[in-house]
Amino acid sequence: MTQNIKFSNQLDSLLPELLGDITKSPYYSSTQGVQVSVKPEFVDYQQNILGNLFIWAYHVSITNQSKEKLRLIKRYWKIIDEKGIVQEVSGEGVIGETPTILPNTTFQYDSGVHLRYPSGIMGGHYEMQRENGEIFIVKIPTFSLDIPNTKSLIN
Repeated sequence: MTQNIKFSNQLDSLLPELLGDITKSPYYSSTQGVQVSVKPEFVDYQQNILGNLFIWAYHVSITNQSKEKLRLIKRYWKIIDEKGIVQEVSGEGVIGETPTILPNTTFQYDSGVHLRYPSGIMGGHYEMQRENGEIFIVKIPTFSLDIPNTKSLIN
């Protein structure tokens, strides 16, 4: 599901939730024994008759530091470009999988995102399921999408 709204209308409510500490890379968060790290990487810039396209890859590591196996069942991302356009993406699992992560192991995957502008931020959460069926939310750290060697914008 994608939704476009103007960022300026929601600035006060979105910034504290999304910004966190976006001055470091990789970016880390930890929730209930699950550590998530994300390392964004600018990939390419393309221009065509439809406009500009800025492409990033992001590399994610999810480490289960708990004593039980966990299953990643859903993802949710909120992506905001430098003009304040919001995209929300949700769905089952990640990269076509709903991985089970054993205690003291790490699941890693790579994915990507594209924006029409050269800067943005994104963050979100995973829904994880314990062996007993309980579902809980694991925060994905908010991270900055910026082109290298340009002034970073905290959107």
